[in-house]
Amino acid sequence: MTGIPSRLFVTCWLIYSIHFATNTVREIYLALSIGGHATFRVDKYAGLHPDLFETPGRGWHINNNPGASMLAAIPWAVAAPIAERLADRARAAREKANAQPPVYDSPWPMAREFHRQSWLRGLDLEFGVASIVTQMACMAPVSALGVVVLHDLLRRRYPPRTALALALLYAFGTPVFYRAGYLNQNMLAGHLALFGFYALEAGVTKTRVAIAGIVAGACVLMDYSGVMILAGLAIWALIRRAPLSFLRNTRTTEPVAARISACSSTVGAAAPRPFALAPWYALGAALPLSLLAFYQYASFGHPVYPAQHWMPATVAGNTVGYHGVSLPEPALLWESLFDLRYGLFTTAPIFVAAVFARRSRESIFVAGLCVASWLFFASIYYSRLQFNTGIRYMALLFPFLFLAVADVLNKLPRRVAIATGAASVAYAWSMAMYRDMERGWGVLEPVLNVVRHGPQLPALIVLQRTGNTYGEWVQTVLSPWPVFATAAMILWLVWRRAEI
Repeated sequence: MTGIPSRLFVTCWLIYSIHFATNTVREIYLALSIGGHATFRVDKYAGLHPDLFETPGRGWHINNNPGASMLAAIPWAVAAPIAERLADRARAAREKANAQPPVYDSPWPMAREFHRQSWLRGLDLEFGVASIVTQMACMAPVSALGVVVLHDLLRRRYPPRTALALALLYAFGTPVFYRAGYLNQNMLAGHLALFGFYALEAGVTKTRVAIAGIVAGACVLMDYSGVMILAGLAIWALIRRAPLSFLRNTRTTEPVAARISACSSTVGAAAPRPFALAPWYALGAALPLSLLAFYQYASFGHPVYPAQHWMPATVAGNTVGYHGVSLPEPALLWESLFDLRYGLFTTAPIFVAAVFARRSRESIFVAGLCVASWLFFASIYYSRLQFNTGIRYMALLFPFLFLAVADVLNKLPRRVAIATGAASVAYAWSMAMYRDMERGWGVLEPVLNVVRHGPQLPALIVLQRTGNTYGEWVQTVLSPWPVFATAAMILWLVWRRAEI
């Protein structure tokens, strides 16, 4: 294997993959329906998840945008025939033996009931395979690609060794590691946002602006919080294209349009004016947004109203404001940053360094995007539902915050920077192993679990909770150490002749 980017991709994909979690999130149901049955309806899984609801005459759907499910449906279309055949055989064997569902030793009643219902319906094996396929063939490779793209951005700014070290820190020392454990639309939108930012980094041309529009529209296809990226990348393209003289001349009373026209005329007739590329951005964004409109029309009969519009009033938060969206709440503003279960700075203390980044066009843009997103998420009631999933909504901002963090770390004394990075990796790895943020000390609970029980893998924890013979065998015979050792050997082979 040659080249640092390819080695970095394999490293991230491998480590993310062995830390996969078996969480059956709402996006998985739609991915199974699209990839396995070519339908947007999830009637087969009715009642298994609180985020599935029925629309009279139109069947069951998930209460979110379909982008992550559509992406995960691609590898699932390949795996579906095998997984469903295994599930059918298991179901037949259980019926023949008149077997009863095993005890799932989970501290959460809903998890115990979900396991029982899945087993009784013969869907537990299908869900297990789906969690592996959607993570290893979708979430992990896209996350690994995000690290590679960020590395290329860093390589243009710092020496090769520094850029590689910072890229690895982003991969394994931030909540990207935790969020890569299973299919998550918010983190996918964060990666797409980085791709759009990267497209504009080398220059603002028609092609690059159109690409940025495509990925920005895809962010909205993933989740409606992607509107922050849709607006943000448009503003960044304008900032990147506008001459410095325009950006610096902020005290003049001359109208904005007049200043843009005057500045554009000074940079040469061949240079397009800042707003001249707007149609290309809009055209790019229209492609995924049209797909979203098609999905909404096919599912609910209206191309504009989001899935949340159709949710019943019994869904938590649906009666607040417009189906959960209102004005920013002071409590949520605080919780988004400092809650022990999902706060940005409690989950990733290293992001505090972003506040001290040097002032530049990029840092000002990042600061504006972060503040706008912070206010936006504090307006959404569902932000509170992160208490059992860990930080999720703010995942859109991870790549941008880290670019600011990298600027600060690069200026610190080497020993301080290394110590900071090592502590961040240990912290993030603990969360990726023990994914329990809901109880006890919140994000600190995984660290305590590592101290008490040592390193672990999320999938093994779930298997150990099954309480049947297979679970006991896993607990007594199979440990995470052979997996870690195998992964370490593979990574040694990958990197042994690398020239940095």
